[in-house]
Amino acid sequence: MLLFGRKRLLPALSGCVVLLLVNPIHGASDNSADPNQRDNAMQPLELTPRLSLQLKLHAFLLWSSVGFLMPIGVLLIRVSSNVRSPKTAKALFYCHVASQMAGVILATAGAALSVKNFENAFDNAHQRVGLLLYGLLWLQPLIGFLRPDRGLKVRSVWYFGHWFLGITLCVVGVANVYTGLHAYKERTGRSVKLCTALLTVEVSGMALVYLVQDRWDHVVRQRRRRQEEEEEAGGDERSSSEGAAYPANDHKEVAVVVP
Repeated sequence: MLLFGRKRLLPALSGCVVLLLVNPIHGASDNSADPNQRDNAMQPLELTPRLSLQLKLHAFLLWSSVGFLMPIGVLLIRVSSNVRSPKTAKALFYCHVASQMAGVILATAGAALSVKNFENAFDNAHQRVGLLLYGLLWLQPLIGFLRPDRGLKVRSVWYFGHWFLGITLCVVGVANVYTGLHAYKERTGRSVKLCTALLTVEVSGMALVYLVQDRWDHVVRQRRRRQEEEEEAGGDERSSSEGAAYPANDHKEVAVVVP
């Protein structure tokens, strides 16, 4: 029954995503109907010290959630699958869970800050995608806690869905951080080149680690195998050299019998 519910949830969620990104919601329709409100929304934003602090805090909370903690959690669980020690794998798993829950809490705080202090007409891609992310951020840990036991057929389906949703959250979340920086530049006229460059460096580094991690583990295994083969070859050479230095006495001994 649980699997049937999840199968029905995914098409419904996909439909909501399409409607959210394609069709404006009621707030956007009102702005289209009222040119004065639309012009006011496009006017430069007057930054007060309090509003500036709230915007920076909102950006920091969302970056630390979907731009740092979520990708770190993905890397941790990926590393744990190649660890031999059960204790290390268990520790990495709990670090994965902690990083994901911390990301959810920080994103929720950022959402609450946005709803309370900012204009939420949802007439732009940044706000719509952000609303979608908030829902998926809470769906992902729920799916994680409902994981089937090992050995069940639905385990592989659950694993793929959990992995795919996690990767999607990271990619879409980082993209929304970029759109947020662009919206901040458009509304305030302030430069975001430094923040954009730092975010690009961080994301590129994490993507590189994610892609190289499996290959690096393969390289380590090949190196260990090569070392073992060299040690075995060295042992055979030592055995053969010892045999050459001390040859076996193949001469027959003659016993002299004195009558």
